Amino acid sequence: MTTKKIYQLPVEITEWKFDGATEIHFNWEYDDGSADLLNLYEKGKQQQWDTSTRLDWSQDLFEENPMGMVDESIPIYGSPVWAKMTEKERNWLRFNLQCHSICQFMHGEQGALIATAKIVNTVPDMNAKFYAATQVMDEARHVETYKRLIHEKFKSAYPITPSLKTLLEQTLSDRRWDMTYLGMQVLIEGLALAAFQRIRDQAKNNLAAAVNAYVMQDEARHVTFGRMALREYYPQLSDHERNEREEFTVEALYFMRDRFDQGEVWMRSGLPVEELKAFAKESGATQQFRSRLFTRIVPILKEIGLFGPKVQKALGDMGVMEYAKIDVDKLIGNDMKVAEDFDAKKFVKDAIAAE
Repeated sequence: MTTKKIYQLPVEITEWKFDGATEIHFNWEYDDGSADLLNLYEKGKQQQWDTSTRLDWSQDLFEENPMGMVDESIPIYGSPVWAKMTEKERNWLRFNLQCHSICQFMHGEQGALIATAKIVNTVPDMNAKFYAATQVMDEARHVETYKRLIHEKFKSAYPITPSLKTLLEQTLSDRRWDMTYLGMQVLIEGLALAAFQRIRDQAKNNLAAAVNAYVMQDEARHVTFGRMALREYYPQLSDHERNEREEFTVEALYFMRDRFDQGEVWMRSGLPVEELKAFAKESGATQQFRSRLFTRIVPILKEIGLFGPKVQKALGDMGVMEYAKIDVDKLIGNDMKVAEDFDAKKFVKDAIAAE
Protein backbone atom coordinates (compact mmCIF):
# COMPACT_ATOMS: atom_id res chain seq x y z
CA MET A 1 0.00 0.00 0.00
CA THR A 2 1.45 3.38 -0.99
CA THR A 3 0.83 6.20 1.45
CA LYS A 4 -0.32 8.57 -1.29
CA LYS A 5 -3.35 6.36 -1.96
CA ILE A 6 -4.67 6.71 1.59
CA TYR A 7 -4.28 10.47 2.12
CA GLN A 8 -7.64 12.10 2.81
CA LEU A 9 -6.46 15.47 1.45
CA PRO A 10 -4.16 16.30 -1.50
CA VAL A 11 -0.65 15.66 -0.26
CA GLU A 12 1.09 17.44 -3.13
CA ILE A 13 0.42 20.85 -1.57
CA THR A 14 2.57 19.95 1.43
CA GLU A 15 5.58 18.47 -0.35
CA TRP A 16 8.40 20.95 -0.30
CA LYS A 17 12.14 21.41 -0.62
CA PHE A 18 14.28 24.18 0.84
CA ASP A 19 17.90 25.09 1.49
CA GLY A 20 18.96 23.47 4.75
CA ALA A 21 21.97 25.83 4.96
CA THR A 22 24.32 23.23 6.41
CA GLU A 23 27.92 23.92 7.33
CA ILE A 24 29.74 20.58 7.65
CA HIS A 25 32.02 20.36 10.71
CA PHE A 26 34.77 17.71 10.81
CA ASN A 27 36.63 17.02 14.05
CA TRP A 28 40.07 15.38 13.88
CA GLU A 29 40.32 14.86 17.67
CA TYR A 30 38.61 11.52 18.23
CA ASP A 31 39.30 11.18 21.94
CA ASP A 32 37.85 14.44 23.16
CA GLY A 33 34.45 15.88 23.97
CA SER A 34 31.84 15.89 26.68
CA ALA A 35 32.05 12.88 29.02
CA ASP A 36 28.32 13.25 29.77
CA LEU A 37 27.54 12.97 26.07
CA LEU A 38 29.76 9.89 25.80
CA ASN A 39 27.78 8.28 28.64
CA LEU A 40 24.54 9.17 26.87
CA TYR A 41 25.92 7.60 23.70
CA GLU A 42 26.48 4.35 25.63
CA LYS A 43 22.85 4.44 26.76
CA GLY A 44 21.76 5.18 23.21
CA LYS A 45 23.52 2.05 21.96
CA GLN A 46 22.15 -0.16 24.75
CA GLN A 47 18.54 1.02 24.42
CA GLN A 48 18.02 0.37 20.72
CA TRP A 49 14.94 -1.77 20.02
CA ASP A 50 13.14 -3.39 17.11
CA THR A 51 9.58 -2.27 16.46
CA SER A 52 8.79 -5.62 14.82
CA THR A 53 9.53 -7.61 17.98
CA ARG A 54 9.01 -5.25 20.91
CA LEU A 55 5.44 -4.44 19.85
CA ASP A 56 2.69 -7.01 19.31
CA TRP A 57 1.39 -6.03 15.90
CA SER A 58 -1.23 -8.80 15.94
CA GLN A 59 -3.31 -6.49 18.16
CA ASP A 60 -5.97 -4.45 16.38
CA LEU A 61 -7.22 -0.97 17.06
CA PHE A 62 -10.82 -0.65 18.26
CA GLU A 63 -13.43 -0.33 15.55
CA GLU A 64 -15.37 2.81 16.59
CA ASN A 65 -12.74 4.51 18.74
CA PRO A 66 -9.40 3.21 17.36
CA MET A 67 -7.10 4.09 20.27
CA GLY A 68 -9.77 3.98 22.97
CA MET A 69 -9.46 7.65 23.90
CA VAL A 70 -11.95 9.29 26.24
CA ASP A 71 -14.30 11.75 24.56
CA GLU A 72 -13.13 14.46 26.95
CA SER A 73 -9.87 14.51 24.95
CA ILE A 74 -11.78 15.74 21.87
CA PRO A 75 -11.40 19.54 21.66
CA ILE A 76 -15.07 20.16 20.81
CA TYR A 77 -16.44 17.80 23.49
CA GLY A 78 -19.22 19.58 25.39
CA SER A 79 -19.88 22.11 22.63
CA PRO A 80 -23.39 22.69 21.18
CA VAL A 81 -22.17 21.09 17.92
CA TRP A 82 -21.02 17.96 19.80
CA ALA A 83 -24.39 17.69 21.54
CA LYS A 84 -26.22 17.62 18.21
CA MET A 85 -23.99 15.01 16.56
CA THR A 86 -25.22 11.45 15.94
CA GLU A 87 -23.14 8.52 17.20
CA LYS A 88 -22.12 7.76 13.61
CA GLU A 89 -20.82 11.32 13.22
CA ARG A 90 -18.97 11.07 16.53
CA ASN A 91 -17.34 7.80 15.44
CA TRP A 92 -16.18 9.49 12.22
CA LEU A 93 -14.72 12.33 14.24
CA ARG A 94 -13.00 10.01 16.75
CA PHE A 95 -11.35 8.07 13.94
CA ASN A 96 -10.22 11.08 11.94
CA LEU A 97 -8.91 13.13 14.87
CA GLN A 98 -6.85 10.15 16.05
CA CYS A 99 -5.62 9.35 12.54
CA HIS A 100 -4.68 12.99 12.04
CA SER A 101 -2.66 13.02 15.28
CA ILE A 102 -0.71 9.85 14.44
CA CYS A 103 0.05 11.20 10.96
CA GLN A 104 1.52 14.39 12.43
CA PHE A 105 3.65 12.22 14.74
CA MET A 106 4.88 10.31 11.68
CA HIS A 107 5.67 13.48 9.72
CA GLY A 108 7.27 15.13 12.75
CA GLU A 109 9.51 12.10 13.29
CA GLN A 110 10.71 12.40 9.69
CA GLY A 111 11.56 16.01 10.51
CA ALA A 112 13.47 14.80 13.58
CA LEU A 113 15.27 12.22 11.45
CA ILE A 114 16.48 14.92 9.06
CA ALA A 115 17.30 17.35 11.89
CA THR A 116 19.38 14.80 13.78
CA ALA A 117 21.28 13.83 10.64
CA LYS A 118 22.04 17.54 10.26
CA ILE A 119 23.32 17.64 13.86
CA VAL A 120 25.76 14.81 13.04
CA ASN A 121 27.10 17.01 10.23
CA THR A 122 27.26 20.31 12.07
CA VAL A 123 27.94 19.79 15.80
CA PRO A 124 31.63 20.27 16.71
CA ASP A 125 31.81 17.87 19.70
CA MET A 126 32.81 14.34 18.58
CA ASN A 127 30.87 12.63 21.38
CA ALA A 128 27.81 14.64 20.35
CA LYS A 129 28.24 13.27 16.82
CA PHE A 130 28.38 9.75 18.29
CA TYR A 131 25.16 10.20 20.26
CA ALA A 132 23.36 12.00 17.42
CA ALA A 133 24.10 8.96 15.22
CA THR A 134 22.15 6.75 17.65
CA GLN A 135 19.30 9.26 17.59
CA VAL A 136 19.19 9.08 13.79
CA MET A 137 18.45 5.36 14.20
CA ASP A 138 15.86 6.14 16.88
CA GLU A 139 14.05 8.58 14.62
CA ALA A 140 14.08 6.15 11.69
CA ARG A 141 12.51 3.55 13.98
CA HIS A 142 9.85 6.02 15.10
CA VAL A 143 8.92 6.84 11.50
CA GLU A 144 8.72 3.10 10.81
CA THR A 145 6.55 2.50 13.86
CA TYR A 146 4.02 5.25 13.15
CA LYS A 147 4.03 4.27 9.46
CA ARG A 148 2.98 0.74 10.43
CA LEU A 149 0.25 2.11 12.69
CA ILE A 150 -1.07 4.22 9.81
CA HIS A 151 -0.68 1.66 7.01
CA GLU A 152 -1.69 -1.52 8.83
CA LYS A 153 -4.22 -0.27 11.37
CA PHE A 154 -5.75 3.10 10.41
CA LYS A 155 -5.35 2.56 6.64
CA SER A 156 -5.95 6.27 6.18
CA ALA A 157 -3.65 9.30 6.30
CA TYR A 158 -3.43 13.08 6.50
CA PRO A 159 -0.67 15.31 5.05
CA ILE A 160 1.56 17.39 7.29
CA THR A 161 -0.18 20.48 8.68
CA PRO A 162 0.95 23.96 7.63
CA SER A 163 1.82 24.70 11.28
CA LEU A 164 4.14 21.73 11.70
CA LYS A 165 5.64 22.36 8.27
CA THR A 166 6.46 25.96 9.23
CA LEU A 167 8.01 24.96 12.56
CA LEU A 168 10.20 22.32 10.91
CA GLU A 169 11.33 24.66 8.16
CA GLN A 170 12.26 27.37 10.64
CA THR A 171 14.32 24.85 12.59
CA LEU A 172 16.05 23.22 9.63
CA SER A 173 16.82 26.32 7.56
CA ASP A 174 19.22 27.90 10.09
CA ARG A 175 22.90 27.04 9.52
CA ARG A 176 23.90 27.40 13.20
CA TRP A 177 24.16 23.98 14.84
CA ASP A 178 22.72 25.10 18.17
CA MET A 179 19.55 26.41 16.50
CA THR A 180 18.83 22.91 15.22
CA TYR A 181 19.23 21.64 18.77
CA LEU A 182 17.03 24.40 20.18
CA GLY A 183 14.28 24.01 17.60
CA MET A 184 14.23 20.21 17.51
CA GLN A 185 15.59 18.86 20.80
CA VAL A 186 13.89 21.40 23.06
CA LEU A 187 10.87 22.95 21.33
CA ILE A 188 9.58 20.38 18.83
CA GLU A 189 10.46 17.41 21.08
CA GLY A 190 8.61 19.20 23.89
CA LEU A 191 5.58 19.58 21.64
CA ALA A 192 5.79 15.92 20.63
CA LEU A 193 6.17 14.65 24.19
CA ALA A 194 3.05 16.52 25.25
CA ALA A 195 1.08 14.89 22.42
CA PHE A 196 2.59 11.42 22.94
CA GLN A 197 1.87 11.57 26.67
CA ARG A 198 -1.84 12.18 26.13
CA ILE A 199 -2.19 8.94 24.17
CA ARG A 200 0.25 6.94 26.31
CA ASP A 201 -1.64 7.78 29.51
CA GLN A 202 -5.24 7.86 28.24
CA ALA A 203 -5.52 5.29 25.44
CA LYS A 204 -7.36 2.11 26.38
CA ASN A 205 -6.00 0.32 23.31
CA ASN A 206 -2.78 -1.41 24.35
CA LEU A 207 -1.04 -1.19 20.96
CA ALA A 208 -1.61 2.56 20.64
CA ALA A 209 -0.52 3.20 24.22
CA ALA A 210 2.57 1.00 23.93
CA VAL A 211 3.74 2.65 20.69
CA ASN A 212 3.75 6.05 22.34
CA ALA A 213 5.31 4.76 25.57
CA TYR A 214 8.25 3.25 23.70
CA VAL A 215 8.77 6.32 21.52
CA MET A 216 8.71 8.51 24.64
CA GLN A 217 11.41 6.36 26.23
CA ASP A 218 13.72 7.30 23.36
CA GLU A 219 12.60 10.93 23.40
CA ALA A 220 13.58 11.17 27.07
CA ARG A 221 17.19 10.60 25.99
CA HIS A 222 16.84 13.01 23.07
CA VAL A 223 15.71 15.85 25.30
CA THR A 224 18.61 15.10 27.65
CA PHE A 225 20.96 15.34 24.65
CA GLY A 226 19.73 18.86 23.88
CA ARG A 227 19.92 19.93 27.51
CA MET A 228 23.52 18.72 27.88
CA ALA A 229 24.78 20.39 24.72
CA LEU A 230 23.04 23.74 25.13
CA ARG A 231 23.62 24.33 28.83
CA GLU A 232 27.35 24.10 28.12
CA TYR A 233 27.24 26.26 25.01
CA TYR A 234 24.77 29.06 25.78
CA PRO A 235 26.78 30.66 28.64
CA GLN A 236 29.45 31.39 26.00
CA LEU A 237 27.11 33.48 23.81
CA SER A 238 27.22 37.25 23.51
CA ASP A 239 24.16 39.26 24.54
CA HIS A 240 23.29 39.77 20.87
CA GLU A 241 23.52 36.04 20.11
CA ARG A 242 21.42 35.17 23.15
CA ASN A 243 18.79 37.74 22.16
CA GLU A 244 18.50 36.09 18.73
CA ARG A 245 17.83 32.70 20.37
CA GLU A 246 15.30 34.22 22.76
CA GLU A 247 13.39 35.90 19.92
CA PHE A 248 13.24 32.61 18.01
CA THR A 249 12.05 30.81 21.18
CA VAL A 250 9.33 33.34 22.00
CA GLU A 251 7.98 33.24 18.45
CA ALA A 252 7.96 29.43 18.48
CA LEU A 253 6.23 29.26 21.88
CA TYR A 254 3.34 31.47 20.79
CA PHE A 255 3.16 29.60 17.50
CA MET A 256 2.90 26.20 19.23
CA ARG A 257 0.30 27.50 21.66
CA ASP A 258 -1.97 29.03 19.03
CA ARG A 259 -1.58 27.23 15.72
CA PHE A 260 -2.12 23.49 16.27
CA ASP A 261 -5.88 23.05 15.90
CA GLN A 262 -6.51 20.03 13.58
CA GLY A 263 -8.36 22.32 11.20
CA GLU A 264 -8.02 19.77 8.39
CA VAL A 265 -10.41 17.41 10.21
CA TRP A 266 -12.93 20.16 10.99
CA MET A 267 -12.83 21.14 7.30
CA ARG A 268 -13.67 17.59 6.15
CA SER A 269 -16.36 17.10 8.80
CA GLY A 270 -18.92 19.36 7.15
CA LEU A 271 -19.38 21.09 10.51
CA PRO A 272 -18.99 24.88 11.06
CA VAL A 273 -15.20 25.17 10.95
CA GLU A 274 -14.68 28.59 12.54
CA GLU A 275 -17.14 27.82 15.35
CA LEU A 276 -15.33 24.54 16.11
CA LYS A 277 -11.91 26.20 16.05
CA ALA A 278 -13.07 28.91 18.43
CA PHE A 279 -14.55 26.40 20.88
CA ALA A 280 -11.57 24.04 20.62
CA LYS A 281 -9.09 26.85 21.31
CA GLU A 282 -10.49 27.37 24.83
CA SER A 283 -11.63 23.81 25.60
CA GLY A 284 -10.47 21.75 28.55
CA ALA A 285 -8.68 19.32 26.23
CA THR A 286 -6.67 22.16 24.68
CA GLN A 287 -5.82 23.64 28.07
CA GLN A 288 -4.55 20.25 29.26
CA PHE A 289 -2.39 19.90 26.14
CA ARG A 290 -0.87 23.34 26.66
CA SER A 291 -0.15 22.45 30.27
CA ARG A 292 1.75 19.31 29.22
CA LEU A 293 3.56 21.28 26.51
CA PHE A 294 4.88 23.96 28.85
CA THR A 295 5.60 21.46 31.60
CA ARG A 296 8.14 19.90 29.25
CA ILE A 297 9.65 23.07 27.78
CA VAL A 298 9.75 25.79 30.45
CA PRO A 299 12.12 24.12 32.96
CA ILE A 300 14.52 23.19 30.14
CA LEU A 301 14.65 26.79 28.89
CA LYS A 302 15.60 27.84 32.41
CA GLU A 303 18.21 25.08 32.71
CA ILE A 304 19.99 25.90 29.46
CA GLY A 305 20.15 29.60 30.30
CA LEU A 306 17.63 30.83 27.74
CA PHE A 307 15.53 32.56 30.36
CA GLY A 308 16.09 36.26 29.81
CA PRO A 309 13.52 39.09 30.00
CA LYS A 310 11.89 38.32 26.62
CA VAL A 311 11.33 34.65 27.41
CA GLN A 312 10.16 35.36 30.96
CA LYS A 313 7.72 38.02 29.75
CA ALA A 314 6.23 35.60 27.19
CA LEU A 315 5.91 32.82 29.75
CA GLY A 316 4.34 35.27 32.21
CA ASP A 317 1.82 36.41 29.59
CA MET A 318 0.93 32.75 28.97
CA GLY A 319 0.58 32.09 32.70
CA VAL A 320 3.13 29.26 32.77
CA MET A 321 6.07 30.72 34.70
CA GLU A 322 5.45 28.33 37.62
CA TYR A 323 6.50 25.40 35.41
CA ALA A 324 10.10 26.62 35.68
CA LYS A 325 10.19 24.89 39.09
CA ILE A 326 9.43 21.43 37.66
CA ASP A 327 12.03 18.69 38.05
CA VAL A 328 12.77 17.63 34.45
CA ASP A 329 14.82 14.62 35.53
CA LYS A 330 11.80 13.31 37.43
CA LEU A 331 9.61 13.64 34.32
CA ILE A 332 12.20 11.87 32.19
CA GLY A 333 12.61 9.12 34.80
CA ASN A 334 8.88 8.52 34.68
CA ASP A 335 8.93 8.30 30.87
CA MET A 336 11.58 5.56 31.15
CA LYS A 337 9.65 3.68 33.86
CA VAL A 338 6.31 3.71 32.02
CA ALA A 339 7.95 2.09 28.97
CA GLU A 340 9.48 -0.57 31.20
CA ASP A 341 6.03 -1.20 32.72
CA PHE A 342 4.66 -1.91 29.23
CA ASP A 343 7.52 -4.35 28.67
CA ALA A 344 6.68 -6.08 31.95
CA LYS A 345 3.01 -6.46 30.99
CA LYS A 346 3.97 -7.95 27.64
CA PHE A 347 6.38 -10.36 29.35
CA VAL A 348 3.64 -11.56 31.72
CA LYS A 349 1.16 -11.91 28.85
CA ASP A 350 3.66 -13.93 26.79
CA ALA A 351 4.50 -16.14 29.77
CA ILE A 352 0.81 -16.91 30.39
CA ALA A 353 0.31 -17.72 26.70
CA ALA A 354 3.28 -20.09 26.78
CA GLU A 355 1.87 -21.93 29.76
